[in-house]
Amino acid sequence: MKLEYFIAKRLVTTKNHKSSVSAPIIKIAITAIALGIIMMLVSVATGLGLKHKIRDKISAFSGHIVITKYDSNTTDITLKPIELNQKFYPKFENIDGVSKVQPFASKAGIIRTENAFEGIIYKGVTDEYQFDEIAEYIEEGRLPAFNENMSNEIVLSTYIANRLGFKVGDKVNTYFMKDWGNKVPNIRQFEIVGLYNSGLQQFDENIMLGDLRHVQRLNRWTANEVGGFEVILKNFDEIEEKGSEIYLNLPSTVDSKTIVEKYANIFGWLDMFDFNIKVIIIIMIVVASINMIVALLVLILERTQMIGMLKALGSTNWSVRKIFLYNAFYLIGKGLFYGNVIGLSMLFLQKYTGVVKLDPTSYYVREAPVLIRFYDVILLNAGVIVIAMLVLLIPSYLITKISPVKAIRYD
Repeated sequence: MKLEYFIAKRLVTTKNHKSSVSAPIIKIAITAIALGIIMMLVSVATGLGLKHKIRDKISAFSGHIVITKYDSNTTDITLKPIELNQKFYPKFENIDGVSKVQPFASKAGIIRTENAFEGIIYKGVTDEYQFDEIAEYIEEGRLPAFNENMSNEIVLSTYIANRLGFKVGDKVNTYFMKDWGNKVPNIRQFEIVGLYNSGLQQFDENIMLGDLRHVQRLNRWTANEVGGFEVILKNFDEIEEKGSEIYLNLPSTVDSKTIVEKYANIFGWLDMFDFNIKVIIIIMIVVASINMIVALLVLILERTQMIGMLKALGSTNWSVRKIFLYNAFYLIGKGLFYGNVIGLSMLFLQKYTGVVKLDPTSYYVREAPVLIRFYDVILLNAGVIVIAMLVLLIPSYLITKISPVKAIRYD
């Protein structure tokens, strides 16, 4: 065992330091490190959790990249059809990272009852649609079933159902305007088989899911015409790269847009979380480092006579500094241990119980989502240790200024 480590260990385990002047300062330093790592873990896990949860909700209802006919339409309603027979459908052969390409079409309509009415966007899909992602948000009933015959089953949001007094199993009269003939609206009756609640008002206030063939018939399209295609990627983190690649591989009459571009306001708001997380991490590291500097300075002053004795016996300045750096490392490790235990316990409690609730109108989720990644925890802890130890090299330099003769006389 190295001499520096042996002395540092004796300093830590001795009972005298518990009643010394440095004892409360050391406790404050350990507490500051523990609170710092707790705050960092909570901010990273909840910030990333919220980002992933919201982006998963958006991609469940819109895919990752939307391909439509090239026009000036900026709404969620598909006005011009696009041929179903495309080189990229049912699969992009020359682009890696694409999981699925699914057709869709949407049309504006009005649900009317005896006492009220509500505007909706009927989104028509096929049995190829990625219903597994939407199944998570079904609160009552089931997903619609499609077969060879045109299906009248729909999934409606709980928000619209509550406003109009509908429940699973009810029949819904929906009116769709047409651009030809006598302008009398087309009426379709659908059956509600499921109610969903995504927490995203942009979808809950509008989207009604049903059979694509209804939109084709209402718009007088052929079976080979759809409103567009939704592209599902294997890795969301590649959305910008794959979005550009897909755009370059499409014909000039076809346009594509990622959901990051389509819902720029939501993703812009989510990007603010990255900045907030960075600010919290910086503040917590600064606070913990300042407390550790103070604790180390007190330890050095308290052990001035010991430092003088070691120097008189021939120890180098760096050797003595290592004793106190070992001591500081122990204090940092102790603070990180308690901080990780408490912080991770809080996060797992929230993940499996959802005790902390949020306002869905402001945060798009009903409870604070948590994403705990092992490498995030490792990076945070390693970062705190490295930065704190580097910062502590500065106050440890004070040891080089201590004279052995004066230190031995120091009282």
